[in-house]
Amino acid sequence: MKRTTLSLIAVATALAAVTGFAALTAPGEPAAATTATPAPQAARLPVERTSLLCPAPSGSEIAETLTTSYTPPGTTAPAPAGDGTAAKPGAVLAVAGNSDAAGGTGGKKTKAPKAPATVTTPGKPVATETDGAVTHGLTGTATGTLAPGWTVQQTTLVPAGAARGLLGVTCSAPDTDFWFPAASTAKGRSDYIHLTNPDDTLAVADIELYGPEGRLKTSIPEGVQVPPRSTVPVLLGPLLAEGAQENLTAHVTTRTGRVGAVLGSATDGLGSDWLAASADPAARVLLPGIPADATGVRLVALAPGDSDADLKIQLVTTNGTIVPAAAESLHVKAGMTASVDLPDLTRGAAASLLLTPTDPKKQVPVVAALRVVRGKGSDQEVAFIPATAPVTARATVADNRAKGTALALTAAGEAAQVKVTASAGTEGGTPATRTVTVKAGTTTVLTDLAPKGVKGSYAVTVEPVSGGPVHAARTLTVTEDGVPMFTVQTLVDDRGTVQVPTARQDLTVLDD
Repeated sequence: MKRTTLSLIAVATALAAVTGFAALTAPGEPAAATTATPAPQAARLPVERTSLLCPAPSGSEIAETLTTSYTPPGTTAPAPAGDGTAAKPGAVLAVAGNSDAAGGTGGKKTKAPKAPATVTTPGKPVATETDGAVTHGLTGTATGTLAPGWTVQQTTLVPAGAARGLLGVTCSAPDTDFWFPAASTAKGRSDYIHLTNPDDTLAVADIELYGPEGRLKTSIPEGVQVPPRSTVPVLLGPLLAEGAQENLTAHVTTRTGRVGAVLGSATDGLGSDWLAASADPAARVLLPGIPADATGVRLVALAPGDSDADLKIQLVTTNGTIVPAAAESLHVKAGMTASVDLPDLTRGAAASLLLTPTDPKKQVPVVAALRVVRGKGSDQEVAFIPATAPVTARATVADNRAKGTALALTAAGEAAQVKVTASAGTEGGTPATRTVTVKAGTTTVLTDLAPKGVKGSYAVTVEPVSGGPVHAARTLTVTEDGVPMFTVQTLVDDRGTVQVPTARQDLTVLDD
């Protein structure tokens, strides 16, 4: 899921160079088979091209959207190819036009966002503000030295109205398969899946919905057409003929092409936010970064395969891993959405939720997400946390603020050390790096991330140093009229490098 789009230029160039070398130096007679040497290991090289897609921010006339773009420093740039095919450095975001779909714009004239700022140097974030309704998504491409680790964050503040809230999303790579547990068509809730096509050809996407009784019949059996370089919002409610469903799992796949997909959710009187896709189905699932003052947490899960899943629920806190009193386990029937409310889950301490098989011998993959509520009464706000994979090499989240930013690091297995780097701000400041130790079975929360003299928003990069797997999530909080508006972004590995196979001469393949 969310796999970074990698350029084939590096692979093709490397293979062409090696093939050419073999052809020029091949001996007149085939080499003896007995002298064959082991094939060299594949090289891991920086990517030369990264593509990212952002959904349309908001239809509210009072919305305020900040788009922040950043490439972390430290990755060696690819060497230019001798034939001049190497990608030139650049990181550009462009507007993706809006198109009608089920529950879409209804043909109304829409507004395009401002041209986002362009990253020119690794290590320095740039940001662009857009006020008012923006119903166009963004497509972006970074090349050369700006490609490895390129990250774009879109943060929208809607201070009032039915869809008020702080909506945050890390723009994602195009893909062909997405899972969204915690979707809903309940009364008072509006859930849209935004599909963005980055390519010059038509993409066709299918949206399947799974409820507590299994797959539901929808009104779009022929799929959703997403025109080239455009965004299509699809409202989930009208897709169902069977009535409202409180807890759903949405599954997006493509018949042709590829898309970016993210779910936007708004609940009357509760708030709104984006739900990013869950990590690929896995038997062991972690959902990081539940705020300490969460007043309501709902877990929604689905087992996509043919087997039921019995999951043990554990809470990884700052002091250790415990079984919450609200629920010890969850039974998930094959192909059906299961949910459980977890009241008073954190008890004043930030934590992450860990799901593992109750029977270690029965490893059934699942997808999962949390709906998290903070505040009480009319001052409530909502956010979502999807299951996420651990950071294997490096992950970055942009648009962090001097106040209201918290980074949760969870080592659900063995202890780990990670390097955490806060960049300079969009308007100045000095980067700062520290090494953080996360004890086994615990969550560490950092709230003092802002570097000295930072001005504007800054980026945070996490890199494992030693020990076991680490999951990470960033919570951004903005208090507006007493409402603790917040959004949570899980940190996904940036796939800044790719393995390039190393070819060697072997003319024995020509023998009859």
